Amino acid sequence: MLKIYNSLNNQKETFTPITDNVVNMYVCGMTVYDYCHLGHARVMVVFDSVVRYLRHQGYDVNYVRNITDIDDKIIQRANENNEPFNELTERFIEAMHEDEKSLGIVPPSLEPRATDHIENIIQMIETLIKKGFAYKAENNDVYYSVSKFEGYGKLSGRNLEDLKAGERIAVDNAKQDPLDFVLWKSAKPDEPHWDSPWGKGRPGWHIECSAMSTHHLGSTFDIHGGGHDLQFPHHENEIAQSEACTGEHFANYWMHNGFIRVNEEKMSKSLGNFFTIRDVLKSYKGEEIRYYILTSQYRSPLNYSTEQLDSAHSSLDRLYTSVRELNLDNAKPLAESEYEKQFHAAMQDDFNTPIALAALFDLARETNKLQQANDIPGALATGALLKQLANILGLLEQNAEDWFKGNTGEGGLSDTDIDSLVEQRTTAKHNKDWTEADRLRDALNEAGIIIEDNLGKTTWKRS
Repeated sequence: MLKIYNSLNNQKETFTPITDNVVNMYVCGMTVYDYCHLGHARVMVVFDSVVRYLRHQGYDVNYVRNITDIDDKIIQRANENNEPFNELTERFIEAMHEDEKSLGIVPPSLEPRATDHIENIIQMIETLIKKGFAYKAENNDVYYSVSKFEGYGKLSGRNLEDLKAGERIAVDNAKQDPLDFVLWKSAKPDEPHWDSPWGKGRPGWHIECSAMSTHHLGSTFDIHGGGHDLQFPHHENEIAQSEACTGEHFANYWMHNGFIRVNEEKMSKSLGNFFTIRDVLKSYKGEEIRYYILTSQYRSPLNYSTEQLDSAHSSLDRLYTSVRELNLDNAKPLAESEYEKQFHAAMQDDFNTPIALAALFDLARETNKLQQANDIPGALATGALLKQLANILGLLEQNAEDWFKGNTGEGGLSDTDIDSLVEQRTTAKHNKDWTEADRLRDALNEAGIIIEDNLGKTTWKRS
């Protein structure tokens, strides 16, 4: 039985979808005014792995992850660049998709944009006003009245009195209460805007996700996810808006992934301590970044360091090495093995990927033993199972030879160059020209190429 830690109740709960064999899941996506950083990569990889596993278990998953393509930061950056806001967002959406492809992310079922759902947003705000949960202020902004929603704080565990006493809230004289938040912002001069019953303006951030999620998945859906930093106030406000509007329970299971930390601080653009995905990709493969993210249970903090990524590189080398000499194209995976049970037990325990990875290494060791014992049928069965289970996590999806020979780097030897030098070395060894063979090996080593002679066959990989 799959168990998910539900942030709404702060405990693991058996997962029961609303409709048998169907999972409707919404995840808060990116605000596209800059390149994605590793914190965004964690959201991408965590929920991609969740979707992959659910689909492997036979669920039809409707995975909706939105794009925020209008907000203050976008407008500010567009003004700084002296470019239309929609050209800025298109550029960074394209960059985001490139990063996702590098990380092996399966595209969401739907990727709605806020600017395509202005009508839905306006309709939701109108309903909230009619029901008495929202009001138009003197400055023509529309606000949500937090005190009118009885259940406010049930996700974050905060109550209104504590919030009023302890939170630093921006002063806004237009609000009836300092805790109220904006649903519709009246347009300032030269800002992007849309027509509405309250004048020209644009949506607030929180209302976007309520409108898009309920429009595409219904008033109540199975899973809502996102980063831990969104739990309050964003997700709390989503619940308040959505349940006040529809009169129904919003999402059954709330999943929040932990932060990536740098020197014990959360990685974020506001702190200036972030690393973009594309910067890290200059030194590491996308699969290495993905593996690094999966080494920590998704709810736990994850520390960033090059040592962690180097370790991910070495770990993937070990997994790929175990299947490098096996032709797994038509091999049948080992059936009903303890390794598979361990893997699924880990994933069904709130997607515990570190334990699932440990099961993969147990399989890799068994595959190596069988090859050393020349039990090729057995090695093919365990190797095929290793690849099958790893693929669920988005790992070992490359051909092993491509893995070891990829990523030439600037000024490095090409695969063709290396193959030629290895062939020259093999010829020198055949001619017993040991001096030349050693010279070629040293030249390859200096170029970062590791040569391995095994059972009369020479293979190579990049260090």
